[in-house]
Amino acid sequence: MLSRFGKIEIAKSHNFSGAVNGFQISPYMQEKMVYAGQSDCYAESQEIVSKYLLVNVSLTQMQRVTNRYGSLLEAERQTEKPPQGLPQLTPEETVYVEADGGMIFTREEGWKEVKVGRIFKESDCLEVGGERGWIKHSEYDAYLGDCKRFIWRFEQKLEPYAHLGKRLVFVTDGAIWIKHWKEDAFPDALHILDWYHAMQHMGSFAELYFKEYSVKEKWMAKQESLLYNSEVNKVIDNIKKLLQSCTDSATVTNGKQLIDYYDSNKNRMDYKYYRTIGAGIIGSGAIEAAQRTVVQKRLKMSGQRWSKQGAQNVLALRCANLSEQWNKVIELITTNAMAA
Repeated sequence: MLSRFGKIEIAKSHNFSGAVNGFQISPYMQEKMVYAGQSDCYAESQEIVSKYLLVNVSLTQMQRVTNRYGSLLEAERQTEKPPQGLPQLTPEETVYVEADGGMIFTREEGWKEVKVGRIFKESDCLEVGGERGWIKHSEYDAYLGDCKRFIWRFEQKLEPYAHLGKRLVFVTDGAIWIKHWKEDAFPDALHILDWYHAMQHMGSFAELYFKEYSVKEKWMAKQESLLYNSEVNKVIDNIKKLLQSCTDSATVTNGKQLIDYYDSNKNRMDYKYYRTIGAGIIGSGAIEAAQRTVVQKRLKMSGQRWSKQGAQNVLALRCANLSEQWNKVIELITTNAMAA
């Protein structure tokens, strides 16, 4: 521009234009964008930021900022060391561990499994209507990839609880990889076969065997009562009795598989005892809920196809948020946004 002193050039000046990421957005606004981006699809996130913060941001910008800090958080997670010192637990408190897998659609490999882990304490299980129905705090981890890498990551979070012995309780669906991992890494921990999976397998067999609904329901109720009171051997004997007179090959095969399933897991089916310890948990409802909350609500919306890295970035952010560790994201944003 021209002035009385001659021609003056004014360079574009912005507190954040020299930052490493080059977003030219304040740390405050970046945090709001990242939070919105990990919470909902980028189109909805863009609309929320524009409507409630009165700032126009592009869809691409929402995605770039979210991915940037998701990738930084994930890189930090890859090198994270176990927490120092013993966790705060009440005397004789039980800590629960649950893990499971769920599928999302990726651009590179089609459907691929996300493994999710959840850790929570007995004291975090609150009673609702006379039953333990709400967990006020959990720590989550999620990984899109093979079980070996997930195990390595998740063990970092579990290491502080390794000394608990049988007060560290795994509740799983009987997946072989989890079974072997638990036996190798935490041999003294307690392992419970998820009650609902145990009953689901029995229900599948009963559907094949019984033709009359009322007869099936009566038999199922009897077996459920036996299992609930840790009499798994009686249930196995009852299934064998049915198979003696069965001529349908598919039903026989299913029945034998059910017997093998119960027989190989019966040392993890002492449900009568499990209900007397800790929070009395015998089912994996907590990890089923985690799959919905961590993965499905954000990464399994209609028509979504993810790059593997993009999915992992969002998973890292969602786990931090749900684990009440959003301060890690804020620290990353503050550090990187202000770096020259």
